[in-house]
Amino acid sequence: MKTYDDLVGDGGSDIIGQVTQLGAKLRSRLDKIKHKVALMSGKGGVGKSSITANIASCLSDRGYKVGILDADLNGPSICHLLGVGNNKLIKKDEGIEPGLGHQGIKIMSMDMLLKSADTPVMWTEEANATAVWVSTMESTAIRELLADTNWGDLDYLLIDMPPGSDRIDNIRSLIPELAGAVEITIPSMLSQHIVTKSITKNHKMGVPIIGLVENMATYVCPHCEKEGKLFEGEDVQKLSERKKIPYIGKIPFDTRVSQSKSGQLFYTEFKDSVTGKAIAETVENIEKFIKK
Repeated sequence: MKTYDDLVGDGGSDIIGQVTQLGAKLRSRLDKIKHKVALMSGKGGVGKSSITANIASCLSDRGYKVGILDADLNGPSICHLLGVGNNKLIKKDEGIEPGLGHQGIKIMSMDMLLKSADTPVMWTEEANATAVWVSTMESTAIRELLADTNWGDLDYLLIDMPPGSDRIDNIRSLIPELAGAVEITIPSMLSQHIVTKSITKNHKMGVPIIGLVENMATYVCPHCEKEGKLFEGEDVQKLSERKKIPYIGKIPFDTRVSQSKSGQLFYTEFKDSVTGKAIAETVENIEKFIKK
């Protein structure tokens, strides 16, 4: 599809035809994907991308075909977590081939479009670009990543959302049949304060909330596997009761999560650990919601 710059002065372009064609292509892609799930957090730093990657690993371990769209365009991390790196995109007649990460999980991310791992996303060279213009560019990028990628037949497409609640509008407009959103928080007072806003917005928009996941709920002693308190804050389970959403996961912090190398997911290596079992329980609760 042509960009705004391509269209200036090009009055003969069939803009409506292009938009219609892209919409049909997007619909064709999404029709082959059974369940689309957005993973959200009110703020950054709660481990959302790590949780997304490990949920994908657990789903794959259960025999599902899984893909991840890294919708955090300005801070993508899924490629690193699943060991894809800066692979060159391969274009075929069916579309752009997704990267294949750990366990064959299909991935599409802005990282795959950048020259190197430390290259930032630059939406425009114009110093006075408006926030509205940048937001429009981001929305267009998400739509094209969804529509141009040859996802094939998938059981689950996990959408790793950027922090905040504003991007869900775009995803919902592109994927009206979104199965729901998983809200991720940590037990800190600040994180809970902000995730509450995200939950409220989803309620108002009619986005189904699969449930609330409490990440870093406790820490696990690396020697005896006993759990201890990590943060002070309101009981997250009480927060879920107050907001009338399911509490679907209580995931302890294990130091081995942060020590995992690129492409080596925690769940795969330590599924029988306290944290591994908590991830599996979270996935079971997601499955139950989907099957209702």
